[in-house]
Amino acid sequence: MQLPEEALPSADEVAAYLRKNPQFFEHHAVLLTELYLPSPHGGGTVSLAERQQLSQRDRIRVLEAKIAEFLKYGRENDQIGEKVHRLSLGLLAAPNLEVMLQLLMQDLRTSFSVPYSGLRLWVKPKDSNDTGNEVFKPIDDELRSWAQGLAEPYCGHRPGLELDNWFGENATPKSFALIALRSDKVCGLLAVASEDEQRFHPEMGTQYLTRIGELVSAALLRYTEQ
Repeated sequence: MQLPEEALPSADEVAAYLRKNPQFFEHHAVLLTELYLPSPHGGGTVSLAERQQLSQRDRIRVLEAKIAEFLKYGRENDQIGEKVHRLSLGLLAAPNLEVMLQLLMQDLRTSFSVPYSGLRLWVKPKDSNDTGNEVFKPIDDELRSWAQGLAEPYCGHRPGLELDNWFGENATPKSFALIALRSDKVCGLLAVASEDEQRFHPEMGTQYLTRIGELVSAALLRYTEQ
């Protein structure tokens, strides 16, 4: 005898019953092999037990991919951390401001693969012989005011500031990272740039950029009047 459709339990009622009675399939184990569902990968049907196995394998693959990604980021962070450490040693060993700046720009270019970098300071040098260094060139008030408001490194496209003479005549930067240099207050700006539009972007992490800014700020204390 076939029950009228309205007398049959709904799909939600069946699901609720199975949740409340997890032992159901223990008492009716044969159903695990008799119930067939569409394969999640296409190509016919599979038993309920096989479907569960496939779902578990898919979840394991997703977890393995996430673990591999975390390990990759961990290795990359270790490599960057080592580069920052070597940079800090070089900055500390520099005998004068000119050598320190040359080492900084070279290290950014070779170790960090940053083709363009520039630095400006609006404090006075301790040694009058450093007065003519490019880093002490006057900058416009707008850029200086903008840098004063940087709580963390800016990453992205050109922020509408005058930076054309920071990277050389033939430079064609597309993305920028701008890092405020501080002692007690903002005293300068370190700018790095790339022709790759996605190298520096707003969503990227700035931990190591911040650390580089702190290292450069500390190294400059020996050569500038704060």
